[in-house]
Amino acid sequence: MACWLNLGQILKTNAKKFPDTIALKDKDRKFTYPAVNRRVNKLAHGLLTLGLKKGDKIAVLLENSIEIVEVYLATAKTGLVIVPINFRLVGAEIEYIANNSDAVAFIVQDEFIPTVDDIKPNLNLIHPDRYIAVGEETKGYRSYEGLMADGSESEPEAFVEPHDTWILIYTSGTTGRPKGVVRSHESHIAFYLINAIDLGFRQLDICMNVMPLCHINSTFFTFIFLYIGASVYIQPAKSFNAEEVLKIIERERITFISLIPTHYNLILNVPSDGKSCDVTSIKKLLCSSAPVRKSMKLAIMEFFKGVELYEGYGSTEAGCVTILKPQDQMKKLGSIGYESLGTDFVKILDENGNEVKTGEIGELYSRGPMLFNEYYKLPEKTAASFQGEWFSAGDMARRDEDGFYQIVDRKDNLIITGGEHVYPSEVEEVVGSHECVFDCACISLPDDKWGEKVVAVIIPKSDATADDINEQSIKDCCRDKLAGYKHPKEVIFIDPGEMPRTSTGKILHRKLRENFKR
Repeated sequence: MACWLNLGQILKTNAKKFPDTIALKDKDRKFTYPAVNRRVNKLAHGLLTLGLKKGDKIAVLLENSIEIVEVYLATAKTGLVIVPINFRLVGAEIEYIANNSDAVAFIVQDEFIPTVDDIKPNLNLIHPDRYIAVGEETKGYRSYEGLMADGSESEPEAFVEPHDTWILIYTSGTTGRPKGVVRSHESHIAFYLINAIDLGFRQLDICMNVMPLCHINSTFFTFIFLYIGASVYIQPAKSFNAEEVLKIIERERITFISLIPTHYNLILNVPSDGKSCDVTSIKKLLCSSAPVRKSMKLAIMEFFKGVELYEGYGSTEAGCVTILKPQDQMKKLGSIGYESLGTDFVKILDENGNEVKTGEIGELYSRGPMLFNEYYKLPEKTAASFQGEWFSAGDMARRDEDGFYQIVDRKDNLIITGGEHVYPSEVEEVVGSHECVFDCACISLPDDKWGEKVVAVIIPKSDATADDINEQSIKDCCRDKLAGYKHPKEVIFIDPGEMPRTSTGKILHRKLRENFKR
């Protein structure tokens, strides 16, 4: 047996150690560690009866639910590879990920079945008997509960090693195509152990999960608690209801939540009569995905009295790279903190691969045990992201004299809106397909609700009229081609001479943002 138990393997141990602890709970159900282990074993055996074997990929299109957690655990026990797909994507985007990942089975929430039915003819690697539905029984899909019912409660016979692949998760690519990030069991084990120490989590904690479990943040900050024998409350992620979240905190005595600035903004703007809930059980909060303004930090700490506020910087590929701890929140505003425990080092390099001096801007690189293996089927992109053993997500940063880091810009102009990642080139490709668009650029502008909003800056064709091209026609062009969060929330029309460019004709996105920043 390998010396490090993965998440599925340690579930067996936790079922013995914590027989009465609630492992998973939602608004209708709750399961102790022994009950979860039995269900996961039954699911694992059910999946294996379909002819699946170690290394096979299972595409998963599920909302936050106990079931998606069970699939993560069952794949960990069997050596199968889970491919979580963002449920906000549209059919063509889902089809690409399912095919590119070489998925040979598909587990689908009943509400998403019409979308999957539309693309089924193009999913040639998935046998008709390997479509599984969670929820209502549906023709053409095996029942999730039915598959589980026929399985044994015994531990599946599988030898899964720490270095084996567990998750193939897709992140947006700068060319408009998402990249598959290959992550091992040991990279996640490292995250759980390191961050349990760094943030001081314990077995009596109760984590509330509201971030989508198709995102890496949730596979990190939700599963820590299952690894250490604590409790997790699962909340749907499709729509965030701040008042409901406050009620759950009070009822369930939640001690930790990982949120993005948009969530905090919604909570802080709940009407006064909705803020009467007792939130004193909250001991720690994490904020990630975007910087938090001083005013918001103060408001968070005023609302959640005595809370320890953490901010984390990392990526799907690198895990948690730096962390800003509670004691540094006010004195290091705008900082992403210093190296996370267990991160070997962080360094900032110039375009020639040389380390820059303190205070100078360069590209941030890191290495450590949480690092991913590779981009799936993209050896050139994998190689381009590394300098030897050092990985870069493409962010530009500086380091101050105290050793704290600050992100200066996103090298690839990444837009983070409501915690979702949007790359301009992907939106530009769709907007540019409009018959009356001469040229376009997609940028981010500040937004009070979402942190950043997607803005399309367009040069219309010279003969186009306002009836031919307008804000609504651009939004209509995107409707069936991009997930909703990628749609432009604002459209700006400009003359050709107003588009800032380099001497070679490339659009200067940074300059464009500066021109329209309000």
